[in-house]
Amino acid sequence: MSETLRVASVNVNGIRAAFRKGMGDWVDESGVDVLAMQEVRAEDKHLEEFLGSRGWHILHDPCEIKGRAGVAIASRTPSIAHRVGLGALDAQEAVQSSGRWLEADFAFGENVLTVISNYTHSGEVDTPRQEAKWAFLDAMGARMDELADEREFVTIVGDFNVGHREFDIKNWKGNVKRSGFLPRERAYFDRFFGPRGETVLGVDGTEGPGHGWIDVGRTFAGEVDGPYTWWSNRGQAFDNDTGWRIDYHVVTPQLGERVADYRVARYPSYDTRWSDHAPVVVDYRI
Repeated sequence: MSETLRVASVNVNGIRAAFRKGMGDWVDESGVDVLAMQEVRAEDKHLEEFLGSRGWHILHDPCEIKGRAGVAIASRTPSIAHRVGLGALDAQEAVQSSGRWLEADFAFGENVLTVISNYTHSGEVDTPRQEAKWAFLDAMGARMDELADEREFVTIVGDFNVGHREFDIKNWKGNVKRSGFLPRERAYFDRFFGPRGETVLGVDGTEGPGHGWIDVGRTFAGEVDGPYTWWSNRGQAFDNDTGWRIDYHVVTPQLGERVADYRVARYPSYDTRWSDHAPVVVDYRI
């Protein structure tokens, strides 16, 4: 049997609260080699306390606004290089990526695996928050092309804050005018997963070049509802599985061929949750 490397991602919704609620037990039992986290909302000392003390190597990009966002990557073995931030669209408009984009390179057999912890803006229609989201998605597409040109094995993981297709949201009809399921947002994902360089018709009617990346979750699960990764705390959304699939593993085609297993580590019950997002776990053949 081929040896595998296990990569997991999760929006922890505040790592201090998550560890109080039992995240540490999951980490100890998960068998994960690389853990990408979003919405960490903590300082380096907290990550050292919770994960460094368990022997993990930690990379952390906190948000410049204290108490907001924050991405981190914890690994069983140290990375060989890392980069922070998503860059800028042009000279006039910088992308707001503080605490939202962290790249790390790891030895992957005889190759290098790049893992990116991504926390896309949640957005809000007709506000500056949505404008920040458009800029971030534009920059993500540009970076995807750069990465695909530079290296074979890349996975962008985390909370993308967009449900791509109707399969990805239980109540999709009630959300078509809300950030997270806007046609324009979904069209970005049509291009992300469309054939590289070919013209892709987006769900919003726009056309643009495809980037050629793979949605591991949809590819592995097939044409089915979900599997959802986030549930509102309102009502009985979790108990009724009225969720959204907004946490992804987006990979280069070469890495897509190495996927051995994919799963959403859904909590056994509402009261055992340590985040409103569930971890997404993928095994790659080395």
